Amino acid sequence: MFADRIREKLNAAFTPVSLDVEDESARHEGHAGARPGGETHFRVRIVSSAFEGVARVERQRRVYAALAAEMDSQIHALALKALTPNEAFGMSAAPRAKT
Repeated sequence: MFADRIREKLNAAFTPVSLDVEDESARHEGHAGARPGGETHFRVRIVSSAFEGVARVERQRRVYAALAAEMDSQIHALALKALTPNEAFGMSAAPRAKT
C-alpha cells in the first residue's frame, strides 16, 4: 500500500511520536487527480519534536520535501497537520496542585 510508503518516509525523516496516514481517495472519485485504484488523496497528521520552533509553513515544506518523489508521481492531494508534542497533547504546563 502506498500509505505504508508515506509512513516509512515520514518515520525516517521525523521520528514522530504520533503519525496517522489516511487514504481519502475514495472520497474524491471523479475529481481532478483521482485515478482508478485510488491512492492519490491522503490526510496526514504527524506529531514530532522535530517541529519545535519551526513555523507552520516550514513544517509543511519539510514534509513535502520528505515525500518529494511521491508528490511528483502518486500523490495528487495531501491534507497535512504537522504538530509539536506540546501542540498535540497540550503538555504546555503541568497542572497546579490545589491548596
